[in-house]
Amino acid sequence: MSVLSMPPVPPPPGHRPDERELREDLAAAYRLIALFGMSDTVFTHLSVRVPGAGHRFLVNPYGLLFEEITAGSLVLVDADGEPAQETSWPVNPAGFVIHSAVHRGRENAACVMHTHTLAGMAVAAQQGGLLPLNQMSIEFHDELGIHDYEGIAADDNLGERDRIVRDLGDRHALILRNHGLLTVGATVAEAFYWMYYLERCCRLQVAAQSCGVPLSVPPPQVVARTARQFSGEVNKGWLPWQALRRKLDREQPDYRS
Repeated sequence: MSVLSMPPVPPPPGHRPDERELREDLAAAYRLIALFGMSDTVFTHLSVRVPGAGHRFLVNPYGLLFEEITAGSLVLVDADGEPAQETSWPVNPAGFVIHSAVHRGRENAACVMHTHTLAGMAVAAQQGGLLPLNQMSIEFHDELGIHDYEGIAADDNLGERDRIVRDLGDRHALILRNHGLLTVGATVAEAFYWMYYLERCCRLQVAAQSCGVPLSVPPPQVVARTARQFSGEVNKGWLPWQALRRKLDREQPDYRS
């Protein structure tokens, strides 16, 4: 029977993926970030909390390209980004500072994604942030915070962790001004959904601004109404995630190894 003969069935309410399922999901996300041109060589991270006692997370080993990540190569780390398993690859604890802050401050932020893309950094350098130029952009009307630049996020500025969590609030996305983009989700699928479309919105904005003509922005009441229409969806991003996983299974099946 063809894999496309029956539609995928969402997981039951309360489903908690085990570590193997999370490894495959996160490895898939790394491959997709690379596939859609959102990686930054070996830098930036995607992380996900694993079940069990304590605060433990899966993250990429330092030095692998996103297109090289597999489920088995992901490293289990503690809340400070230090390896919680034997590994022959180094881990970059300094790069995990932002992730640890969000994971600690937001219990429902099981997955955190951070990127340095050209379009994302371009919008992060603009005083106005993301503009409601398109229906896609308007979905972020109540879902996008802004965190002002304080220098490289490292352990010598521990107070910034609290400010990152404050500026994210209960939203799913954050512009790190003069830096990049960050999204969170209760699942890898949800965090990827927000990152993929935030990146698309940034690319759209940069393209529209490059045309050299006045930009059309809907009136505030229309923006607010449209944002309400987007809200309330359950299993955000789950359905496109199934399609993307099928794409990887056809084209890059080694991500599961």
